[in-house]
Amino acid sequence: MAFFLETLLGGLMAGMLYSLVALGFVLIFKASGVFNFAQGAMVLFAALAMARFAEWIPSWTGIDNPIVANIAAFVIAGVIMFVVAWLIERLVLRHLVNQEAATLLMATLGITYFMEGLGQTLFGSDIYKIDVGMPKEPIFVLESMFEGGILVNKEDVIAAAIAAALVAALSLFFQKTSTGRALRAVADDHQAAQSIGIPLNRIWVIVWCVAGVVALVSGMIWGSKLGVQFSLTTVALRALPVVILGGLTSVPGAIIGGLIIGVGEKLSEVFLGPYVGGGIEIWFAYVLALLFLLVRPQGLFGEKIIDRV
Repeated sequence: MAFFLETLLGGLMAGMLYSLVALGFVLIFKASGVFNFAQGAMVLFAALAMARFAEWIPSWTGIDNPIVANIAAFVIAGVIMFVVAWLIERLVLRHLVNQEAATLLMATLGITYFMEGLGQTLFGSDIYKIDVGMPKEPIFVLESMFEGGILVNKEDVIAAAIAAALVAALSLFFQKTSTGRALRAVADDHQAAQSIGIPLNRIWVIVWCVAGVVALVSGMIWGSKLGVQFSLTTVALRALPVVILGGLTSVPGAIIGGLIIGVGEKLSEVFLGPYVGGGIEIWFAYVLALLFLLVRPQGLFGEKIIDRV
């Protein structure tokens, strides 16, 4: 029982991190109606910015305190992501209003390769470290209930708590604020939203800025765990089954989908892996997503689209 709970907790914590990345996809889709393939590049670019500025600030300013340097690097990287969001809206999206979804999709692909190249040019292509002071040593909990206790990684707990807090804040933002409601209206119909006075360009800037902050937090967490390297863009691919499972238009769906995928990966690797071979954790989520596409393509919480003729 203790081993099962240990695996379950590990899956839940990994699932919260998947939910955080998936949230970036949902944000952009709710605002523009297009799947944002640039989310992985945004995570990488933000992580590179924070990692490099955390290295540069002590040499520029003489600050030896790593906490102060990391906070300053986070703020600078956040400002950079705001500028990137503004430039994307100003130079790309503003010229594609009311275009077909395929056109917007190709635009995000172009943004992906541009940001990857720009990140390599500005910050380099080595493997960099983000050290925000999260403890990495594991601890044992519930020792009074289970013999030997349950092994839990402190870093995973803190990362999951940060992800959960950000996801909860964004959920409230979408449900309770006028900007969140305007964003949903823009996703439903660009022209109709404009006709009732919703400023489409401003909404797109806001949502890309929020997605940039989500990418920064995701990059900080994943960079702390894995190191900042160009393979970090593949983290976004791990979030694809999450948005398929939860629904492209649902913030709660991104949360539930991430938890299901995280738990499913861990449990399948531990309990099914010995029977079907290793590596099941890699492809389990994609098989589950494929089954959902066949049975319920809009996902668990997505809006079912009915076309009347």
